[in-house]
Amino acid sequence: MRATSPTQRGFSLIELVMVIVILGVVGAMVAVFMRSPIDAYFDTARRAALSDEADTATRRMARDVRRALPNSVRVPNNQCLEFIPTRTGGRYRADVDTTAGPGAQANSVLDFKGVDGRFNLLGNNAALPAEQQIQPNDLIVVYNLGIPGSDAYAGDNTTPVGVVTNGVESNLTVTAKRFPLASGGQRLHVVPGNEQVVAYVCSGGNLHRTSRAMAAGACPSTGPLLARHVSACDFVYNGSNLQRNALVQLTMALTDGGETVSLYHEVHVNNTP
Repeated sequence: MRATSPTQRGFSLIELVMVIVILGVVGAMVAVFMRSPIDAYFDTARRAALSDEADTATRRMARDVRRALPNSVRVPNNQCLEFIPTRTGGRYRADVDTTAGPGAQANSVLDFKGVDGRFNLLGNNAALPAEQQIQPNDLIVVYNLGIPGSDAYAGDNTTPVGVVTNGVESNLTVTAKRFPLASGGQRLHVVPGNEQVVAYVCSGGNLHRTSRAMAAGACPSTGPLLARHVSACDFVYNGSNLQRNALVQLTMALTDGGETVSLYHEVHVNNTP
């Protein structure tokens, strides 16, 4: 009796082509249904990134502007916001302390009648937080009105600090100067010597935070990068009024991959000198 061999059978070419076509149709249908959720995910992620970038930039700007020297905020153009930052503030001694011992009052009162190079700060500078302590080369500013004769940008009412002697009342040795106007509240402001003027500048689709010396040109377009993808930028400063706060309006739009996020933020500025 002869043994029969098992029958072997494979796929025909037509069957393979049909399978490929069916898989292609199914894949296309799946792609159509999956594309929208995937696109929506990436669009949402892009918008979230833009929103975070814009929010971080405006918060940083607002925090800096609130530290601005009274009457120093200015907008040379709507792409540039410029101001003089402050390290700290305080009060200078305007009257002799009659309770102090002999000789304790030498060079302790800030004299507005003539050139003066030493005076006392009410309080101990060393007791302040480290980032607020007055340092050599910082600038002392008294009663800045932002007008001719009392303009910190012009150096009318500023002088560099030389030596700080700490004690119950810290004594400041400064470059001798006659300040034009006394402060009604004996207030003074301290400007960091290494960052005398700060500017936020929109240029080439980027937002830069720049700093410069008082005498340098306004609004340099280079500096640390704060935000990218800037498609629109507008800074507005609504004048100063010594009886109430001024207002800085920050408007920015960031665009990436067809997605645009716009932000508007207002910052109130205290202009009491």
